[in-house]
Amino acid sequence: MFRKPKRKLYSLIFVLPTFAAFIIGFIYPFISGVYLSFCKFKTTSDAKFVGLDNYVKAFHDEGFLRSFWFTALFVVVSVILINLIAFFVAYALTLGIRGSNIFRTVFFMPNLIGGIILGYIWQLIFNGILQNYGTNLALDARFGFWGLIILMCWQQAGYMMIIYIAGFQSVPADLYEAARIDGADKKQVLTNVTIPMMMPSITICSFLTLTNSFKLFDQNLALTGGAPGVVSDSGSMIYQTQMMALNIYNTFYANQNSRGVGQSKAVIFFVIVVVIALAQLYLTRKKEVQQ
Repeated sequence: MFRKPKRKLYSLIFVLPTFAAFIIGFIYPFISGVYLSFCKFKTTSDAKFVGLDNYVKAFHDEGFLRSFWFTALFVVVSVILINLIAFFVAYALTLGIRGSNIFRTVFFMPNLIGGIILGYIWQLIFNGILQNYGTNLALDARFGFWGLIILMCWQQAGYMMIIYIAGFQSVPADLYEAARIDGADKKQVLTNVTIPMMMPSITICSFLTLTNSFKLFDQNLALTGGAPGVVSDSGSMIYQTQMMALNIYNTFYANQNSRGVGQSKAVIFFVIVVVIALAQLYLTRKKEVQQ
């Protein structure tokens, strides 16, 4: 008579392959990357430990500091605009208007297009318009910034809209009925009932837009490539629309001798994104209503 395997053994069998893949595909590369940020190297086999030298160079890199402030401004504007657009589009599409399913599909479709393709498409559109005024994205950082904002909103708002629609549909109908009985108008229902009950959706969408905006790379590469560039007082080239991910990429691949600096920038970037994302999650979850 065969003995039945224990439940813990089954759990281990199912978990082990995924856990091994996680270790190989994420944990080991991450630890190796942190170690390499303290090294000077051209390939991983010739890494030479140099201590904090790479981090000192990273924090003294004017282009990296410029990319941080540009990215921070971009994140603030894009997170606010994307969530406002997605929220009110979702609100409009849950009012029972005719053809709402078609509108949902149309708004969601840009999210299915790759970032590089979107970047080049919008570059042609923007430069086609701007050439009538004697300029283009590569000549004026203001146009490059707002071009990235428009592109990001156009691509991401439809995805966030789906999450907000699910949030609207999850609000209990009896709360709306009770608010109407108490004499609340539409604005009061929205601000005092709908938004508090939708805080989980707001938390998710804020987190996704925050991290996606910080990590933006392919659209930045295709749309502006960081241009325009200006020469600083120290003689180094600073790209005015270069975001942090693109700056790290250029540092790592432009010069083999600077790969350690590029790796240290990547670690700094990781820490910044994690700290800000966790702070956002903490602040928004505090406002969620316990149902």
